[in-house]
Amino acid sequence: MSFYTWKTERLKRYGIIALLALFCAFALWIGRWEQLPAFSNNGEPRALSQGSSDQDHIALTFNISWGTEKVNEVLKQLEAHQVQATFFLSGEWAERHPDIVKTIQEGKHEIGMMGYTYESYLEKEPDQVAGDLKKADEVFAKLGFEDIQWIRPPHGHMNKEVLKTIEQNDMQAVQWSLNPRDWENPGTNAIIDAVLKESSKGDIIVLHASDSVKQTPKALEVILPGLKQKGLSFVSITELASGGEAKTSQIQ
Repeated sequence: MSFYTWKTERLKRYGIIALLALFCAFALWIGRWEQLPAFSNNGEPRALSQGSSDQDHIALTFNISWGTEKVNEVLKQLEAHQVQATFFLSGEWAERHPDIVKTIQEGKHEIGMMGYTYESYLEKEPDQVAGDLKKADEVFAKLGFEDIQWIRPPHGHMNKEVLKTIEQNDMQAVQWSLNPRDWENPGTNAIIDAVLKESSKGDIIVLHASDSVKQTPKALEVILPGLKQKGLSFVSITELASGGEAKTSQIQ
């Protein structure tokens, strides 16, 4: 066999290996992509409201729009029980308290946004919603979060127009499946009972870490170990969404 024939055969062999490696990488990427839930139905954008009931996963989420006292108490409870959560922050609050945002990140919690001013999007025109999203995006980018994927519209208020605007800004709306209404301060035991009795696989639980909540940190002392005793594992919204067949809510 001549040198050139040997070299050609060698190049062919390496070329086949490279193509096989590329094919495998592409197949893995496709497999991962197919695991992500589709948040639209016939072109209508939807909000993520629950994860798969086939896995023992649960997402604990906290909204923050003002105050600094309760968030630190909440973070202490999460650290004590080794629980990671997803925090939805208003851009205005995050801009004023970058040190707390950093503490949340250092606790390995996921960060989502709630727009900038925490004013209902149902009271704004689409261009105003887009402007609020842009302003919030700029704030979080300055804080080092350039690609925030998840948004919980202020007060959880959304309709088809709002969802469409969110989608056009390459973000995904997140609702919830379990709301113990802790912001009403119904009593520590009432919050505990609502979560532990009603929670199940795939739930997205919404709680608050603004200073308006007085009983949530104390309730977490029971809720966090209680959910673990039910066999549920805490995951981020991203992990919940990519872990199986997630559920979405159609918004009118």
